[in-house]
Amino acid sequence: MTRMLTPVFGRIAAALLFVIFAAAPVYAVEIKEVVSPKGIRAWLVQDDFVPLIALRFSFEGGSAQDPKGKEGLANLMTGLFDEGAGDFDSDAFQEKLDNVGAEMGFSADDDRISGAMRMLADKRDEAVDLLALAVNKPRFDQAPIDRIRQQLVANIKASERDPNTIAGRKFAEALYGDHPYGRQSQGTEASLASITRDDLVGYHSHVFARDKLIVGVVGSISPEQLAPLLDKVFGDLPEKAQLEPVKDANLALGKTTRVDYPLPQTSISMVYPGVRRQDADFFPAFVMNHILGGGSFSSRIYNEVREKRGLAYSAGSALVSRDHMAALTISTATRSDRSGETLQIIKDEVARMAKDGPTEDELVEAKKYLVGSYAINNLDSSSAVASTLIGLQDEHLGRDYIDKRADLINAVTLDQVKAAAKKLLETEPAILIVGPPQS
Repeated sequence: MTRMLTPVFGRIAAALLFVIFAAAPVYAVEIKEVVSPKGIRAWLVQDDFVPLIALRFSFEGGSAQDPKGKEGLANLMTGLFDEGAGDFDSDAFQEKLDNVGAEMGFSADDDRISGAMRMLADKRDEAVDLLALAVNKPRFDQAPIDRIRQQLVANIKASERDPNTIAGRKFAEALYGDHPYGRQSQGTEASLASITRDDLVGYHSHVFARDKLIVGVVGSISPEQLAPLLDKVFGDLPEKAQLEPVKDANLALGKTTRVDYPLPQTSISMVYPGVRRQDADFFPAFVMNHILGGGSFSSRIYNEVREKRGLAYSAGSALVSRDHMAALTISTATRSDRSGETLQIIKDEVARMAKDGPTEDELVEAKKYLVGSYAINNLDSSSAVASTLIGLQDEHLGRDYIDKRADLINAVTLDQVKAAAKKLLETEPAILIVGPPQS
């Protein structure tokens, strides 16, 4: 959950960002490593063009650390960091946050608790003071706990009428079995009701620790200015996290899950084996996926399903990687009376890619796009750069990765891409079909 910008900050930020984007479409990225006196490490891209600072950080943990029966614990906690900290209750804390014109938010995914703050450079000390309180001394007062819990329960009840949500839950259970990834990370009405303040305090103390911390900062701040601020926010956290071990997920491939629902369209999702970011064949698989379905308008699946036959508005594939699983996913939505035809077309394209791989021309065009689009998609704002810094650290890619990336992609050979296609796509996928029952 994110604390929204104040109107004044929003107008200033919008004007400043318009100026910077008009002058320079993407950032020139020089990444510096900053080490605080207490040993907190952060990656910094200093940019004094506009007086803004974007700070992002993450702790390993996430919803996979929710105890069984208390699903939604991590998600509930992330809604409470601006609901009171230190000596300030919810109203007082939010008033102070508004007064310094800062935006603060926290979120949880399966593997991480993430936080962010965007602030005006001349208000950084006051803003960081508030962030330090939120990170170190969240109050978890009962009234905000009950209010945020009620909001989450209302969202869950509303989603229970959404067929895609229902199907997604069933698919996750079928795909992951009893792995934490198969649970409902948002929680259930029953699991949320069971969560106490002690649960929140315990989760916070176990997960918020320096050894599982990643920090990325972009904006008008020098390394010398950043170092003491890192200690102010993170320096007093426990040295080591106390995480429960999570095993790698064993995907239940080769099974079809059907959810019959009277919809105007049928949604199709397919899951194949994936590749980890650190694997030697990641880039061949990355290029192959772009050609198969990741390249949007230029991909084979899009061309066959949308352009040639008009069966769907969109169709494509993606490589998905989490700490404990990797997959290649394909998804589309089509007319219900032609869902079988659409599924077969996708299967045929997958089989063709697995058998023959791409052409040399497809490889050349894919490389050109993947090299040229990176800055536009990942480096077009301070927040995007800060997110990229977090991602690079999370994947252990090194500060020189952005400089090396083009060479790594261009070094991929046609034989490597064909081998990656064969390895990933010859397995029978898990399939989810959501729509009207078919004869």
